[in-house]
Amino acid sequence: MWELLRQEEAVDTFEDRVAQLYEESRNDVYRYLLTLGLYPARAQEAVQEVFLRLYSTLRKGEAIENYKGWIFRVAHNHGLKVRARQHSEESFDPGLEASLRSEAPNPEHQLLDRERQLAFHNAVEGLSEQQRRCLFLRLEGLHYPEIGAVLGISPSAVGEFLRRAMMRLRRVRSE
Repeated sequence: MWELLRQEEAVDTFEDRVAQLYEESRNDVYRYLLTLGLYPARAQEAVQEVFLRLYSTLRKGEAIENYKGWIFRVAHNHGLKVRARQHSEESFDPGLEASLRSEAPNPEHQLLDRERQLAFHNAVEGLSEQQRRCLFLRLEGLHYPEIGAVLGISPSAVGEFLRRAMMRLRRVRSE
């Protein structure tokens, strides 16, 4: 009987941990999946899938040393698979979602915000895929070794991709 109680306590512990990680990271994972090119509805589904996989992995008793890195690695891999399947759907316009969420007080500010967002979006789209991935993972708070592990590249390569991305974005900003 005591063993059953200990098992239930362990389940509560990892269930609570998954719930806590979900609350802390779901928006970051969702935004990252959008940057991979997933449509919003697909990205929401993918976020749920990532955390279901986390729950399943912990339930099996597998150890995870770095939860955030694990979550983003799974999100990255799953997101690429989902993106490959969604090719036949209508393309997603990031400016549309941004304009729908805009909380600018008047139409003039909304227009200026949309123009800035579009310029930034175009600048980011001009980056190589590796540069974008490194940039977005770094913006989510991952460190170079974690980004390298997610993308399967060395930390020094991560640094070089980020350096090149920042140079290109600075040039666009100054224009």
